[in-house]
Amino acid sequence: MNVDEVIELLKQIADASRLEGMRRYAIDTSKALGVSMPQIRKLSKGIKKNHQLALELWDSGIHECLILASLVDDPKLVTPKQMDKWVADFHSWDVCDQICGNLFDRTDFAIDKAIEYSTSKEEYIKRAGFVLMAEFAVHDKKADDAAFMPFFPIIEREAWDDRNFVKKAVNWALRQIGKRNAGLRQIAIAVSKRIAQQETKSAKWIARDALAELEKRP
Repeated sequence: MNVDEVIELLKQIADASRLEGMRRYAIDTSKALGVSMPQIRKLSKGIKKNHQLALELWDSGIHECLILASLVDDPKLVTPKQMDKWVADFHSWDVCDQICGNLFDRTDFAIDKAIEYSTSKEEYIKRAGFVLMAEFAVHDKKADDAAFMPFFPIIEREAWDDRNFVKKAVNWALRQIGKRNAGLRQIAIAVSKRIAQQETKSAKWIARDALAELEKRP
């Protein structure tokens, strides 16, 4: 199956009436067809892992193709250069989250890129850094606690950023790391309490929301 055939299949199952609902969730629909995530995932299962097809899907610029690219690409073939190119193209929070959670967090560069992107001035690239932290915490069951220690000072340092898609990702990373085990939870709680002492509204919200979840866990 080539890129043109995939795009034609997406167009056949697209429903433009879905676009309004997507916009209500602050999703950029300027290049979207109106295909649901379950439909995209179902389509991806009929396509074998294909790195070249993933690159071509990405270059199409179509919203659903970007997400599908992350589902059919092979994380072993993804390079740091590709990751940088793709994050520079992020135009919507859902694309950011899908690419990070379906593909980037499974690469050998997940930790390094999470740290790198977390310093970006661009909202979606910075979000990608913290989404990578969160998704890596969820999906890599074999990672030891030491892998997550570099993330805590970054989360604490960047809690000031009040941009909606950044602060929510910072909060997400803090909570997901803290939920891995009791030891990381105690560190995450301590970090949250320090963040709560910061003067910004963003920091106080991040801390309050994280503590509400982490402190109630056994």
